[in-house]
Amino acid sequence: MARWAIAIHGGAGVDPNLPEHRQEEAKRVLARCLQVGVDLLRAGTPALDVVEAVVRELETDPFFNSGRGSALTRRGTVEMEASIMDGRGRRCGAVSGVSTVKNPVSLARRVMDKSPHSYLAFDGAEEFAREQGLETVDNSYFITEDNVGMLKLAKEAGSILFDYRIPLTGTDTCSALAGADNHNGMVMNGLPISIYAPETVGCAVVDATGACAAATSTGGLMNKMAGRIGDSPLIGSGTYACGACAVSCTGEGEAIIRSTLARDVAAVMEYKGLPLQQAVDFCVRERLDEGFAGLIAVSSDGEVAYGFNCTGMFRGCATEDGFMEVGIWE
Repeated sequence: MARWAIAIHGGAGVDPNLPEHRQEEAKRVLARCLQVGVDLLRAGTPALDVVEAVVRELETDPFFNSGRGSALTRRGTVEMEASIMDGRGRRCGAVSGVSTVKNPVSLARRVMDKSPHSYLAFDGAEEFAREQGLETVDNSYFITEDNVGMLKLAKEAGSILFDYRIPLTGTDTCSALAGADNHNGMVMNGLPISIYAPETVGCAVVDATGACAAATSTGGLMNKMAGRIGDSPLIGSGTYACGACAVSCTGEGEAIIRSTLARDVAAVMEYKGLPLQQAVDFCVRERLDEGFAGLIAVSSDGEVAYGFNCTGMFRGCATEDGFMEVGIWE
């Protein structure tokens, strides 16, 4: 029998000035969702069902950027995306441009299980969700007052805003946002970006049979162009699972897409023979070029690993031997 293990994340790249009470709130959400997965694994639930259930919990809580609480497009709407992958047989499902489905990760699961395809987007994904009887809600359900305010600030600053947990007040708000570009010198596809802290959520699990699975879900970037698709729904980039491991990524989507980051972890294990943590460290160090990102991973042997090259990553993990932790910083 293999040893079960689980890892979750709520995004990589955390502002060091995140207020203490917000840090504690993040840890409480992570601990609660992690416990959901632990309880299911102790009950013998298959890895694929566990990752879906845990990501559903993360999507339902508005703290992180997925499901309710998702980032807003420049139009003020929500366009969500998600993916899920079963390491046994490398089956997968993904969706993009979802605007009414309460839990996008469950729609991705239905794409995998109930359709002849691996990826559906926008109107086609919404239509399939209705055909499958999945719960849908008005787009306003996903929109929070905080995010409406931060979209306004991002538009005034003329930037894509990544870290919208930090309440910025006063007359210098917009200049503070704009000044972040000069302070960190960060760019995306050659364009300056604001404070970097995406909040994609994800889960990677190996169950007691050694089966691996992963799932990732996000609302994307605040003030993003309508129709923008990031790494989260892209199999091999934001999500990957195979016989060796399961991986979920978070961070600068365009960099993760270019590096096929999730698949590279598995490839390094397969072709270089590296153990899980060394494979994670190698990919974070060597594959991201100038991008910033993080990832969580589990191996079929019950190992847990994570890595990031930015300031902090919301994360949690647990193993069958009783180890459990949640963290943000190094």
